[in-house]
Amino acid sequence: MAEFAFNSFYELIIDDLINRKYCVTDTFFTVEEIDLLRTNLLIKQSLTTFKKAAVGPLSNEQIIEEVRGDFILWMDESSSDQIEKMYFNKINNFIHYINRTCYLGIQEGEFHYACYPEGTFYKRHLDVFHTDVRRTLSVVLYLNTPDWQPDNGGALALYLKDAAGCEKEELIHAQPGRLVIFDSKEIEHEVQMVYKPRYSITGWLKTR
Repeated sequence: MAEFAFNSFYELIIDDLINRKYCVTDTFFTVEEIDLLRTNLLIKQSLTTFKKAAVGPLSNEQIIEEVRGDFILWMDESSSDQIEKMYFNKINNFIHYINRTCYLGIQEGEFHYACYPEGTFYKRHLDVFHTDVRRTLSVVLYLNTPDWQPDNGGALALYLKDAAGCEKEELIHAQPGRLVIFDSKEIEHEVQMVYKPRYSITGWLKTR
């Protein structure tokens, strides 16, 4: 077994997850890696039909455009290309670290490419289902173009509780290369109206 190595960057993420239940970092992936991932997504979008995203568990999926408007393509780690392998390697390294330090028992991840066309959104929701509570951490990596501006819309709104139990909204803009990790079981969230196509890899870290 490889010797465990302390990672100060991962520790900052863990500290935020413990104290705030969410973390935002712009340096998990390099600019070059984000460019590769974005290009890969756009190539796949030109060659493959992205599926209209549904709501609800797999056994009872429904397409409801009044709730969710994105299109997705699931990622399969077992058949991933070289660029996707880079993504999975970084995410898996993080999973290994938090399992060793936080004992979360993450067993697997599920991820998909996501495209929100202009005029779409995803209303407020929680990422776990009554019939399946394995999702523990939600992970979103934005792959928008370098010239992305906040007024392009598509911000992620997190609905949090302060120390007094009062709700507050934390708005996170979809800047390219930004990685957001948050508690799947506790944080309700929404994707605000999109005014320019918004690209990401979205997924969940799941327990057994």
